[in-house]
Amino acid sequence: MKSNSSTLESAARSVRNAVAKADSGFGAALSGELRDFLSDIEDLVKATASLTGGELERAKEKLGARVAAAKEQLDELTAEVSERAVKTAKATDTYVHDQPWQSIGIGAGLGFLLGFLVARR
Repeated sequence: MKSNSSTLESAARSVRNAVAKADSGFGAALSGELRDFLSDIEDLVKATASLTGGELERAKEKLGARVAAAKEQLDELTAEVSERAVKTAKATDTYVHDQPWQSIGIGAGLGFLLGFLVARR
């Protein structure tokens, strides 16, 4: 019984670390989903200490269903981010081909600004 609880606690820590990383870069939607998932896992960890037999099996099924739902939402979010990236890349490519001199000017300006900021440090 203790090994199940410690395994779930370890999983909860892993998810908590993933949430911290998601907060810093992948987006609020994913972060919110991971927070909900983490909350569900923590609730199950607390509940498993007193569960036996059939109750434990139901808890495992509930966790399995929640994991499947989280994976599905992650796949949807990944597809959406990928689609946006492709659209942005195509729009950028079109702009650069249609306006080559403006693109060169923008690139030079950004390079100058970045160089100026780096030199100040």
